[in-house]
Amino acid sequence: MNQLAKLFTSVTILSVSTISPVLANPIPNNLKVPQQIMLLSAQAKGVQIYTCKVKKKTANQYEWTLEAPEAVLFNSKNGNQIGKHYGGPTWEASDGSKVVGEVKTRANAPNKNNIPWLLLATKSRAGNGIFSQVNYIQRVDTIGGKAPTSGCDSNRVNAETRVNYTAIYYFYGAAR
Repeated sequence: MNQLAKLFTSVTILSVSTISPVLANPIPNNLKVPQQIMLLSAQAKGVQIYTCKVKKKTANQYEWTLEAPEAVLFNSKNGNQIGKHYGGPTWEASDGSKVVGEVKTRANAPNKNNIPWLLLATKSRAGNGIFSQVNYIQRVDTIGGKAPTSGCDSNRVNAETRVNYTAIYYFYGAAR
């Protein structure tokens, strides 16, 4: 192969790899969205809030139970803050629109120390902004957020702990 051909091949490979990055962790099949288009991709940065409670169906065992997320949402394309994420689970945009989701299915995160990936269906919507057409939400690429494995006992019942997390949320709606 001559030098010009080698240079062209190297530039082509570099160009394709920077334009179309290979996903390190593809989205599992059980989290795929049925016949919708992606409306928005947002990065969340915040905490998962847990409360120490008595385990269900036990008398002397305790566990950290998820109360709610609390996060700021940023547009994945330009990094601008676009809203917030909180209990419900609810995503509320700066334009006043909001969507409440309901978990349909989950998959373990590739790293066992991170909260699971989720597929949620819309339970309700409000407002006329960016979240008004959302039918499905995926939570992927999670980092952190998992409940502590210790520190919840009879002396800490109702204590709250906040665990840092980040995630990518993909919002889907019907094709127009």
